[in-house]
Amino acid sequence: MHALIRTLVLVSMVLLGCSSAGPEQQGAPTPGAAPRGDAAATGDANDWQAVGDALGIPGKVQDGGVYRISMPRSDLNVTVGEVAIRPSFALGSYAAFLGSPDDALVVGDLVLLEDEANPVLARLQDAGLAQTALHRHLLGEEPEVMYMHYSGRGDAVELARGIRHALGASATPLEPGPAPDPTPFSFDTTELDDIIGYQGQDKGGVWGYGIGRAEPVTMDGVELPPSSGVATALNFQDLGEGRAAINGDFAMTPDEVDGVLRALRDADIAVEATHQHMLDDEPRLIYSHFWATGDAADLADGLRAALDHVDSAEPLVS
Repeated sequence: MHALIRTLVLVSMVLLGCSSAGPEQQGAPTPGAAPRGDAAATGDANDWQAVGDALGIPGKVQDGGVYRISMPRSDLNVTVGEVAIRPSFALGSYAAFLGSPDDALVVGDLVLLEDEANPVLARLQDAGLAQTALHRHLLGEEPEVMYMHYSGRGDAVELARGIRHALGASATPLEPGPAPDPTPFSFDTTELDDIIGYQGQDKGGVWGYGIGRAEPVTMDGVELPPSSGVATALNFQDLGEGRAAINGDFAMTPDEVDGVLRALRDADIAVEATHQHMLDDEPRLIYSHFWATGDAADLADGLRAALDHVDSAEPLVS
């Protein structure tokens, strides 16, 4: 039934001539548009090489012109109950640069231990970057992990140097790590795609979705594509025998929050946190993080029911 519904939706989109680009959100493809506003993205990896050099880790230019540098906390051994959290599941620090290297907007999220948070914040402030949120995305994890969202505007190389300096107050690895080995999933990823209605991506034992919003989201005159982190992220970490742990967050306008949270609880999916990530985004978005373990398809049904309350971008037509 899910496959039939998805097919009818896709056929209707083709007849209407709908199309959209598909950038990554934490590695998963998602619909979105190119940035608009005062700073126009260059989309040329060569233009951003000095930025990656300054931070110490090369990034990738993604759809929408975002230059995204991933800094997974591969040094941490975090568990929730008996689930060992993969870095690509819920421990992904990143910096997303938009615009041009000489006039860039950077937004991102840093995964930090509790005793790292304030030393890192002090260094971000020294570099002229602003903390826009500090909170947890998980509950009951060991050790406890904090997530610090930040933003800055200016010369991209200087911003990258500031981020690198700040992360020097933490144990965050600042060198490229090995790519995760591809692993077969014990659950049917095609079935999950049919249920969610979007194409997921393998992130090494994690099947992930990044789903942009239907309307443009802007900050400081710049449109924020989904690959900058402004998206609903749905991640499935394989637990074997068709089971998964799920974590991520829904990107919602305030009027959507109640419907999403009620749908999650109706599906026995725990709500871990509800908060903002930015201070001056337009429209103002609220993010709700979730957690559950169980049969992967059943969990996907619950996430799909919650997603029905979000005004999301249309799926890509393949």
